[in-house]
Amino acid sequence: MEQKKNILTYEGLRKYEDELHDLKVVKRKEVAQKIKEAREQGDLSENAEYDAAKDEQRDIEARIEELEKILKNAEVVVEEEVDLDRISIGCKVDILDVEYNETFTYKIVGSTEANSLKGKISNESPVGRALIGAQKGDTVSVDTQAGQLQYKVLEIQRSN
Repeated sequence: MEQKKNILTYEGLRKYEDELHDLKVVKRKEVAQKIKEAREQGDLSENAEYDAAKDEQRDIEARIEELEKILKNAEVVVEEEVDLDRISIGCKVDILDVEYNETFTYKIVGSTEANSLKGKISNESPVGRALIGAQKGDTVSVDTQAGQLQYKVLEIQRSN
Protein backbone atom coordinates (compact mmCIF):
# COMPACT_ATOMS: atom_id res chain seq x y z
CA MET A 1 0.00 0.00 0.00
CA GLU A 2 1.39 3.37 -0.99
CA GLN A 3 1.66 5.98 1.75
CA LYS A 4 -0.36 9.17 1.40
CA LYS A 5 1.73 12.14 0.34
CA ASN A 6 2.05 14.86 2.96
CA ILE A 7 1.55 18.11 1.08
CA LEU A 8 3.59 20.84 2.73
CA THR A 9 4.41 24.45 2.02
CA TYR A 10 8.08 25.35 2.16
CA GLU A 11 7.42 27.07 5.51
CA GLY A 12 5.86 23.88 6.88
CA LEU A 13 8.74 21.75 5.60
CA ARG A 14 11.26 24.04 7.28
CA LYS A 15 9.29 23.97 10.54
CA TYR A 16 9.23 20.17 10.64
CA GLU A 17 12.91 19.88 9.68
CA ASP A 18 13.86 22.36 12.42
CA GLU A 19 11.77 20.49 15.00
CA LEU A 20 13.31 17.16 13.97
CA HIS A 21 16.82 18.60 14.20
CA ASP A 22 16.08 20.07 17.64
CA LEU A 23 14.70 16.78 18.92
CA LYS A 24 17.63 14.74 17.61
CA VAL A 25 20.43 17.13 18.55
CA VAL A 26 19.22 18.98 21.67
CA LYS A 27 16.35 17.13 23.33
CA ARG A 28 17.89 13.65 23.08
CA LYS A 29 21.03 14.89 24.88
CA GLU A 30 18.96 16.66 27.55
CA VAL A 31 16.94 13.52 28.29
CA ALA A 32 20.03 11.31 28.27
CA GLN A 33 21.57 13.64 30.87
CA LYS A 34 18.39 13.50 33.01
CA ILE A 35 18.40 9.70 32.86
CA LYS A 36 22.09 9.60 33.78
CA GLU A 37 21.53 11.91 36.76
CA ALA A 38 18.51 9.90 37.92
CA ARG A 39 20.49 6.63 37.69
CA GLU A 40 23.20 8.12 39.87
CA GLN A 41 20.63 8.59 42.63
CA GLY A 42 20.55 4.83 43.18
CA ASP A 43 17.42 2.66 43.43
CA LEU A 44 15.48 3.04 40.15
CA SER A 45 12.34 1.24 41.37
CA GLU A 46 11.09 4.29 43.29
CA ASN A 47 12.82 7.03 41.33
CA ALA A 48 10.24 9.49 39.95
CA GLU A 49 12.87 11.51 38.08
CA TYR A 50 14.04 8.38 36.27
CA ASP A 51 10.48 7.39 35.32
CA ALA A 52 9.69 10.93 34.11
CA ALA A 53 12.89 11.07 32.04
CA LYS A 54 12.16 7.67 30.46
CA ASP A 55 8.60 8.83 29.63
CA GLU A 56 10.00 12.00 28.07
CA GLN A 57 12.52 9.94 26.10
CA ARG A 58 9.73 7.71 24.76
CA ASP A 59 7.68 10.78 23.73
CA ILE A 60 10.67 12.34 21.95
CA GLU A 61 11.45 9.13 20.06
CA ALA A 62 7.79 8.79 19.02
CA ARG A 63 7.73 12.37 17.74
CA ILE A 64 11.02 11.84 15.87
CA GLU A 65 9.52 8.77 14.19
CA GLU A 66 6.35 10.73 13.30
CA LEU A 67 8.34 13.65 11.83
CA GLU A 68 10.58 11.33 9.83
CA LYS A 69 7.48 9.66 8.36
CA ILE A 70 5.96 13.05 7.46
CA LEU A 71 9.17 14.26 5.83
CA LYS A 72 9.78 10.98 4.00
CA ASN A 73 6.42 11.32 2.24
CA ALA A 74 6.52 15.11 1.86
CA GLU A 75 5.54 16.83 -1.35
CA VAL A 76 6.46 20.50 -1.22
CA VAL A 77 4.30 23.12 -2.92
CA VAL A 78 6.45 25.88 -4.40
CA GLU A 79 4.38 28.89 -3.41
CA GLU A 80 6.11 31.22 -5.90
CA GLU A 81 4.80 29.02 -8.72
CA VAL A 82 1.20 28.84 -7.48
CA ASP A 83 -1.33 29.93 -10.12
CA LEU A 84 -3.29 32.86 -8.69
CA ASP A 85 -6.22 32.44 -11.09
CA ARG A 86 -7.61 29.54 -9.06
CA ILE A 87 -7.34 28.62 -5.39
CA SER A 88 -4.84 25.86 -4.70
CA ILE A 89 -2.58 24.69 -1.90
CA GLY A 90 -0.14 27.44 -0.98
CA CYS A 91 -2.58 30.31 -1.66
CA LYS A 92 -3.79 32.85 0.84
CA VAL A 93 -7.46 33.69 0.27
CA ASP A 94 -9.82 36.34 1.52
CA ILE A 95 -13.39 35.05 1.66
CA LEU A 96 -16.67 36.60 2.70
CA ASP A 97 -19.22 34.65 4.74
CA VAL A 98 -22.29 35.66 2.75
CA GLU A 99 -24.79 35.05 5.58
CA TYR A 100 -22.93 36.92 8.35
CA ASN A 101 -21.08 39.43 6.13
CA GLU A 102 -17.76 38.53 7.82
CA THR A 103 -14.42 38.40 6.02
CA PHE A 104 -11.83 35.70 6.74
CA THR A 105 -8.29 35.18 5.50
CA TYR A 106 -7.03 31.62 5.22
CA LYS A 107 -3.92 29.97 3.93
CA ILE A 108 -4.70 26.71 2.13
CA VAL A 109 -2.24 24.01 3.25
CA GLY A 110 -1.97 20.23 3.30
CA SER A 111 -3.64 18.38 6.17
CA THR A 112 -0.33 17.89 8.00
CA GLU A 113 0.14 21.66 8.42
CA ALA A 114 -3.46 22.65 9.12
CA ASN A 115 -4.03 24.84 12.17
CA SER A 116 -7.29 26.78 12.15
CA LEU A 117 -6.17 28.95 15.08
CA LYS A 118 -3.36 30.27 12.86
CA GLY A 119 -5.60 30.68 9.82
CA LYS A 120 -4.24 27.59 8.05
CA ILE A 121 -6.95 25.31 6.71
CA SER A 122 -6.47 21.95 5.06
CA ASN A 123 -7.26 21.26 1.45
CA GLU A 124 -9.12 18.22 2.83
CA SER A 125 -11.36 20.18 5.23
CA PRO A 126 -14.90 20.97 4.08
CA VAL A 127 -14.12 24.67 3.52
CA GLY A 128 -10.73 23.93 1.95
CA ARG A 129 -12.18 21.28 -0.36
CA ALA A 130 -14.93 23.69 -1.49
CA LEU A 131 -12.44 26.52 -2.13
CA ILE A 132 -9.90 24.50 -4.16
CA GLY A 133 -10.27 25.44 -7.81
CA ALA A 134 -12.51 28.46 -7.16
CA GLN A 135 -11.73 31.81 -8.77
CA LYS A 136 -11.94 35.38 -7.52
CA GLY A 137 -15.62 36.38 -7.47
CA ASP A 138 -16.91 32.79 -7.19
CA THR A 139 -19.32 31.83 -4.43
CA VAL A 140 -18.85 28.34 -3.02
CA SER A 141 -21.18 26.28 -0.86
CA VAL A 142 -19.92 24.26 2.08
CA ASP A 143 -22.00 21.55 3.69
CA THR A 144 -21.40 21.54 7.45
CA GLN A 145 -23.12 20.12 10.50
CA ALA A 146 -24.65 23.58 10.99
CA GLY A 147 -26.11 23.53 7.47
CA GLN A 148 -24.92 24.95 4.19
CA LEU A 149 -22.60 27.97 4.29
CA GLN A 150 -21.84 30.31 1.38
CA TYR A 151 -18.45 31.94 0.90
CA LYS A 152 -17.54 34.46 -1.77
CA VAL A 153 -13.90 34.53 -2.90
CA LEU A 154 -12.66 38.12 -2.59
CA GLU A 155 -8.93 37.75 -3.20
CA ILE A 156 -6.33 35.09 -4.05
CA GLN A 157 -2.71 35.87 -3.15
CA ARG A 158 0.65 34.26 -2.62
CA SER A 159 0.99 33.43 1.03
CA ASN A 160 4.49 34.82 1.51
